[in-house]
Amino acid sequence: MATGMKRKLAAESNTGVKDTYLHKHIKASPSPSRDLVSEIVPPPEEMEPQLQRIAASNRTTFEKKVWTLLCQIPPGQVSTYGLMASHLGSSPRAVGNALRRNPFAPQVPCHRIIATGGTLGGFKGHPSKNGEGITIGEKKSLLRKEGVKIDEKGRVLGTPWSGFVSS
Repeated sequence: MATGMKRKLAAESNTGVKDTYLHKHIKASPSPSRDLVSEIVPPPEEMEPQLQRIAASNRTTFEKKVWTLLCQIPPGQVSTYGLMASHLGSSPRAVGNALRRNPFAPQVPCHRIIATGGTLGGFKGHPSKNGEGITIGEKKSLLRKEGVKIDEKGRVLGTPWSGFVSS
């Protein structure tokens, strides 16, 4: 079974929350790596199952706050590590560390967070080097699938979303 799927199932069994959205829309891949780009990421108004999974997880309070904020970012939009950190009264590095430990990706959409300068930042715990990296291609594909424009240098075009509200 794929490592990502094991993590997803472990998260379900640890939390006791059965995510019917996931079970209905996502099938286990027989290959050792998940095809994140083909997975369905629900829009903010359909995030309740994800919010329940986050709340029921045994992760830190800070990680839960970061992941809950991710659920507010609409598809086709991106925000930055800095904007999230400012909203949380934290640092961009702390936000990045919480994002790389997100066991609910891509349904809890950490791919929608970029660096302040418009570069893609990291993905799945791997930093980007000049807009490229081990998994940056997946992040680009997920963002493009949602309609985000990325230039030839790997920078996201447009203004980062900053509409976070406190819960």
